[in-house]
Amino acid sequence: MAYRVVIPARFDSSRLPGKALLPLAGKPMLQWVHERAASSQAAEVIIATDDERIANAARGFGADVAMTARTHVSGTDRIAEVAAARGWGEADIVVNVQGDEPLIPPPIIDQVAQLLAANPRADIATLAVKIDAFADLGDPNNVKVACDASGRALYFSRAPIPWNRDAPATPAAGALRHVGIYAYRVAALRKLAALPPGRLELIEKLEQLRALENGLQIRVALAVERPLADVNTVADLERAERALRLRP
Repeated sequence: MAYRVVIPARFDSSRLPGKALLPLAGKPMLQWVHERAASSQAAEVIIATDDERIANAARGFGADVAMTARTHVSGTDRIAEVAAARGWGEADIVVNVQGDEPLIPPPIIDQVAQLLAANPRADIATLAVKIDAFADLGDPNNVKVACDASGRALYFSRAPIPWNRDAPATPAAGALRHVGIYAYRVAALRKLAALPPGRLELIEKLEQLRALENGLQIRVALAVERPLADVNTVADLERAERALRLRP
């Protein structure tokens, strides 16, 4: 199965400005993300950005760079522009690997693409991991997802979902942390890019809610390998630095 990876990367970040280019174990964080994606089975890996600083750094470590408009609200919109510019077919699969995932395991990049390919009625596929600690459930930086019995996403939230009414100090059985990786069919990307940001998307600041608000199906599976959380804070950056330096 052939698929492509696009890494949307912007310089501005409200929680950690310039994080894509912050030094991490001797390399810009974005370079670590690119190397992980290049180790997957993807046919192409592209960095999509609207910032020349990111583009120059990415070209410096040999990445294929696509310059995109500055007006995009989400990474999904940015990837849709790349798909249109490069003439990809509507049934083609593209994986969104976020630019703040320097420790993303290559096997889960392959997994999410395979999940979408195996579910022809789905528009989007993504992954999750189980939540065991109440602190993780309550952390708004950890996006939670609730699914139906077949694995279709019902809702994503920064709030603790589902809430364990009978034992509020513990996560409900089956509580899931969303892993920020998506596989899209190009047709779904084009549909999403043509839609305005949704009400729930704007409230939660979660772009995947635009898809749910407009009736697109998102398929969810447990990740075959548990990644560390993405980098949103200085503490996250320090944790990623330690993890990378400990690797052989």
